[in-house]
Amino acid sequence: MSAATQAPERFIDSADGVRIAVYEEGNPEGPTVVLVHGFPDSHVLWDGVVPLLAERFRIIRYDNRGVGFSSVPKPVSAYSMARFADDFAAVIGELSQGQAVHVLAHDWGSVGVWEYLSRPGAGDRVASFTSVSGPSQDQLVNYVFSGLRQPWRPRRFARALAQALRLSYMALFSIPVLAPLVLRLALSVPAVRRNMVDNIPVEQIHHSDKLARDAAQSVKTYPANYFRTFSASWRRQGVAVVDVPVQLIVNTQDPYVRPYGYDETARWVPRLWRRDIKAGHFSPMSHPQVMAAAVHDFADLAEGKRPSRGLLRAQVGRPRGQFGDTLVSVTGAGSGIGRETALAFAREGAEVVVSDIDEATVKETAAEIAVRGGVAHPYVLDVSDADAVEAFAERVSAAHGVPDIVVNNAGIGQAGGFLDTPPEQFDRVLDINLGGVVNGCRSFGRRMVERGTGGHIVNVSSMAAYAPLQSLNAYCTSKAATFMFSDCLRAELDAAGVGLTTICPGVINTNIIQTTQFHARGGNDDTVEGRQGQLQKMFAVRRYGPDKVANAILSAVQTNKPIRPVTFEAYALYGISRVLPQALRSTARMRVI
Repeated sequence: MSAATQAPERFIDSADGVRIAVYEEGNPEGPTVVLVHGFPDSHVLWDGVVPLLAERFRIIRYDNRGVGFSSVPKPVSAYSMARFADDFAAVIGELSQGQAVHVLAHDWGSVGVWEYLSRPGAGDRVASFTSVSGPSQDQLVNYVFSGLRQPWRPRRFARALAQALRLSYMALFSIPVLAPLVLRLALSVPAVRRNMVDNIPVEQIHHSDKLARDAAQSVKTYPANYFRTFSASWRRQGVAVVDVPVQLIVNTQDPYVRPYGYDETARWVPRLWRRDIKAGHFSPMSHPQVMAAAVHDFADLAEGKRPSRGLLRAQVGRPRGQFGDTLVSVTGAGSGIGRETALAFAREGAEVVVSDIDEATVKETAAEIAVRGGVAHPYVLDVSDADAVEAFAERVSAAHGVPDIVVNNAGIGQAGGFLDTPPEQFDRVLDINLGGVVNGCRSFGRRMVERGTGGHIVNVSSMAAYAPLQSLNAYCTSKAATFMFSDCLRAELDAAGVGLTTICPGVINTNIIQTTQFHARGGNDDTVEGRQGQLQKMFAVRRYGPDKVANAILSAVQTNKPIRPVTFEAYALYGISRVLPQALRSTARMRVI
């Protein structure tokens, strides 16, 4: 979507006389944040981010040289990163009001800020720097060349070579006359402009209506920097240390700068944070909420406030448990698999939100976590009540933040054939076992997607999902529906970087048999109680505790495993269901009671 070009608030002269068009908005009394765009964009790139910052920050953004109302110098040398750094220095020198500024920059704009930060005294003018898809030229080239010099390290060598090849398009953009002409023609076509930003919704695409002209004029940035940077860095021995807090927003699907290109940034940036998000190159358009949250978090840090959980998790080099600085929600946490899962996550450093319909048991779980040195927040919740789950999600998100991991575990057992089971009991099983999962995924999944930084959902199904039995009709149906629902939702959430694991435990020694309703055709209470006792003994003899399921859940989350049977029989039946489904259909005739 193109935006009409606004008239700048003012012009500021750079060191070489180039006039830079500057736009100022937001809270005039707030801390200053400077937004710097890259190629082929203008200050309009940040239109989706500005409203998320305007209440707190005084916002300054400007058009790089060659773009918008800024000057268009003719020499190629006028577009070097040293000149970009001069422009940034001129803007903050005149508009910072004597205070250090926060900076959010993308693409070549970010590269120019890195150049500025390599200069003496720059750290006194910049309070924090959030860099998006624009690494330091010196750091990136050092990464490439040092990797290419080590062919005896195949992985390192291959990554360095791959990163170098990803930047080879710059050679084409460095061809004089032809590159500007092609860009002007191509970007005049709406379909080309639309496709260059991948799958970003139209309403989130922010381009100037002069995009084609701006790109043709400012493409000199490539010949001014591409070959010269590689040749200069080859001769240069050292890389400057940047002594300001730096936050990298790493777009894992960026086709130009690969995530591993930042793996050695900490060598030159002592105070470094890194957030990886599932996004392409133009994440300021696709993920404006992530950009704004990053700036807010860094501003909080500068003001001495307690760091957010996300910022703590992003801090490079900070010691933490496997799930340290992570918020986990577990339903059905009053006993069995839910309780052991909550304990396991807490043991690995997570802060845990535990919920259950039984207030006493969920408080016991929270107390046990606290005794062991963890942090847990107990809630009473009926997962079958969609309104209650939505209110719970809102309350949890407001009090503790959006969970990073959600375990939809709450469920009940039910034994008996379809014709033997009262309709209200059949519906109750579906409402809890399937409805509880659906409700949890709807309320928390939406919030995870809106947050934009990924996450993980675990839906606890059962081997009964693929092992039909006539005497477990309601239970098998609910778990099979959970299994298929999870398969469908997994595909939908993948685009947002939210993983989903379906757990199929098997025969686990929990209290589920005690709480299972048994219905037998023509059976009396003695028959039902006798069979219930037999099943309890069988589960106890199996000696496979819920703690092992909890460990499987943690492992599956860590590896983003889509489907995870747990016990031997769960694995075996899963395999049979794929290759000999008729064999399992035949076993459906077996009766539990």
